[in-house]
Amino acid sequence: MKDGEPDNRLGSYLRARRELVSPAQAGLPPGGHRRVPGLRREEVALLAGISPDYYLRLERGRDRNPSPQVLESLARVLELDDVERAYLLGLASTRPRTPRRKRPEHVPPRVHQLLAHLPVPAFVEGRAFDVLAANSMALALSPRLRPGENRLRSLLLDPEEQAFQQDWPKATADFIAALRTTIGDDTDDPRFVELVGELALSSQRFRTLWARHDVRTLDGGTATVRHPVVGELRLHRDKLPIEDVILVVYYPDKDSDSDEKLRLLATLSQTR
Repeated sequence: MKDGEPDNRLGSYLRARRELVSPAQAGLPPGGHRRVPGLRREEVALLAGISPDYYLRLERGRDRNPSPQVLESLARVLELDDVERAYLLGLASTRPRTPRRKRPEHVPPRVHQLLAHLPVPAFVEGRAFDVLAANSMALALSPRLRPGENRLRSLLLDPEEQAFQQDWPKATADFIAALRTTIGDDTDDPRFVELVGELALSSQRFRTLWARHDVRTLDGGTATVRHPVVGELRLHRDKLPIEDVILVVYYPDKDSDSDEKLRLLATLSQTR
């Protein structure tokens, strides 16, 4: 996993997060020339109530078993939300990690049947955003949703997908943060290693956002896209876990402009 310091994930995360907190956010006077973005190590230590030397050991990976109380204090100083706080606690977990047997991601036959009956765009994705199956409406919405594509790779490297997304910067930030959350401590998974390595080499946007160590979940939500035929569509997104894969469904508000456009898209797709 190309992640700067793969054996010191706790230290890498602490450093990345403190660089994103300004002195003003932490209630400190700006004062003087600062050689580093965000907070200094000694400032984090002071605000968290620990010694600067101990915090330095944490960042440099010399102490990997901080107490929950120390981690909670650091989460407060670094202004972590619930997802980020849980991620931080997980990085310092002392429970033994047992290698998991990697199984090929499999779409159950009943899910193929479900896809065929759904009148709205729907597809199945794996843990690394690989598209494993899709219905005809998903392909009508975007050819990048055909099986074999990777949603994150398309988002970062395909100009058509970049134009398709109304808010491409937010979409890329959300997807990359969700990928880091999904990976968790499974850093030796060959698919994750392959994808992160490929994108780190080919996308400056990926390298920039990956270095931030953002984490978040990417479940339900609403997306606005620009379809080249029917125009702008505002669609809700739901993600439903089924065994080892995720069913993703996009649907509009009933009787909305997007609903009408989606019905038109279905008609055009059947005609073709």
